[in-house]
Amino acid sequence: MKLTLKEKIQQLPIDPGCYLMKDIKGQIIYVGKAKNLKSRVSSYFTGAHDHKTTRMVSFVDDFDIILTKTEKESLILEINLIKEHRPRFNILFMDDKSYPYLKLNREGLPNVVVSRDRKHHPNFYYFGPYPNAGAARNMAALLNESLPSEEGFLPNKEKIYAKFNRSELNLSDEDVEKWRQDLIKVLKGHDKEFKDALEKKMIHFSEQLNFELAQSYKDKLEALEYVSDKQQVQFNKDENFDMFNMAVYQGYLAIVGLFVRSGRLLEKTMALESTLEDPIDALTSFIAQFYENQPLAKHIYVPLEVDKDSLSEILETTVHHTHRGKKKNLMEIGKRNAELKLEDQFEVLWQREKQVENALDLLANKVKLDKKIHRIEMFDNSHISGSFAVSACVVFDDGLPNKDLYRRYRLSHGGDDVASMKEVVYRRYFRIMREKGVFPDLIVIDGGITQLNAAKSVLDDLELNIKVISLVKDDRHRTRAILLPNDEEIPLEVSSAMYPLLVNMQDEVHRFVITYHRLLRKKAMTRSILEEVEGLGPVGRKKLYQKFGSLKNIRSASLDALQEVVSETVAKNIQELLSIDWKDVHEKN
Repeated sequence: MKLTLKEKIQQLPIDPGCYLMKDIKGQIIYVGKAKNLKSRVSSYFTGAHDHKTTRMVSFVDDFDIILTKTEKESLILEINLIKEHRPRFNILFMDDKSYPYLKLNREGLPNVVVSRDRKHHPNFYYFGPYPNAGAARNMAALLNESLPSEEGFLPNKEKIYAKFNRSELNLSDEDVEKWRQDLIKVLKGHDKEFKDALEKKMIHFSEQLNFELAQSYKDKLEALEYVSDKQQVQFNKDENFDMFNMAVYQGYLAIVGLFVRSGRLLEKTMALESTLEDPIDALTSFIAQFYENQPLAKHIYVPLEVDKDSLSEILETTVHHTHRGKKKNLMEIGKRNAELKLEDQFEVLWQREKQVENALDLLANKVKLDKKIHRIEMFDNSHISGSFAVSACVVFDDGLPNKDLYRRYRLSHGGDDVASMKEVVYRRYFRIMREKGVFPDLIVIDGGITQLNAAKSVLDDLELNIKVISLVKDDRHRTRAILLPNDEEIPLEVSSAMYPLLVNMQDEVHRFVITYHRLLRKKAMTRSILEEVEGLGPVGRKKLYQKFGSLKNIRSASLDALQEVVSETVAKNIQELLSIDWKDVHEKN
């Protein structure tokens, strides 16, 4: 016989360890650590708590514990468990987009490109990251439009947007390497000479009343100044490290990361949300998760309260405290930035969480669902006259998109909307059944009654008791009602708390399915052309797209540029085929 939560708590030891909270489906929804397991776990079920803790506890149906010898061991275990299970009530890495680097090749003619590589390749030099992606792109364009000269590495003496064939430059290996080192100097911030040259050109063209070209040099100069801008705290040119700090207010936590690269300070706010954990534990866990998606720094600085030895062991790098000097000042700047961010966003965050929770509770009530809604999955189909039939499924957890769980499907039933809906619903939930995955609390269909009934019939055949609804639109294509399988309509007013939640989901699934549909069409069109090139196989086509990015760029590429990827014969075949005006051919025939 299964013990009640109260009975399990009474049997808990007072030892250190980790606890894993589970919902009714057995899914882990929260992982925590404790010096005293009995005291910590029981605290969740007694007394008053903040909003997020109360909500988490409302989902708890069971829990497990794992004993450790020390609190340090429990910290390491907690972080590893969070990484493995990604529980929805733990702080996860909120901003998983990577900020761009500038990448310079080590061999061949120098070329600077914007890169979001999370693992650096040994064949390239990397500089950054740069929080302003636009400035990074402008910087790359500026450097690639610049050429070495007898006067040194300077902006291209021709028009700044002039296209030139770099392969035609008659440079020795020594000249090429000097060119590369000059680029590295600029990228490391030793750019006074280069800035002066840009400024002279800007003034020159301004005096010549060529304001358009003068403005282009001004834009490039601003990009360069942004990348190498002097910061409030200065470090040596060879210093590279990361620093983290935080601020806490009424259960909400703001975490700020400060990155120093080649002595330049780059700042980024990475997390801002409510937390159930001790703030120091939350910060430690967050830092460990952060480096799952980013290059690991050789030196990391953290607040004095953080156990640097444990974090160092987890990350396998050097973690420091700072007590004086510039780094202490920088740590204080990080804390102040976090405080300002929290002050600015606290009310917005609190209101948003309340609105989403109210919307989910109201939706559950309206569709007669006798449980709280955590996960919603929504489907939409797309095709053109039966061709390129696809479907998409988006997943929202607690009102927020969980893009890791988004799925897209190529369908076999063409323009038959009913058959297509049956196919995608069957494929989606049969697989979850087979893999013993987690089912949603609610399924939403972006379609009419026929598609809704089609989805319901598949769920019935699979013997799955999951509530399914659809969204009905008016003559102006605006969502006006929720539709139930018994053909009952529930009006959806714009003023309703449910409206922004459901419309946001509807927009997201439509965007996702249309993007996939367009991708398949584009692939089909480009594939059909390049497959006609004699001597060009799948590997060659892949290399061409990796180098040039698009069919348009392949079409405009020079013979020499194509020969960097394929043989001379194949390159000529490509140019011959892509030079044909297919519209003219069609009209002549």
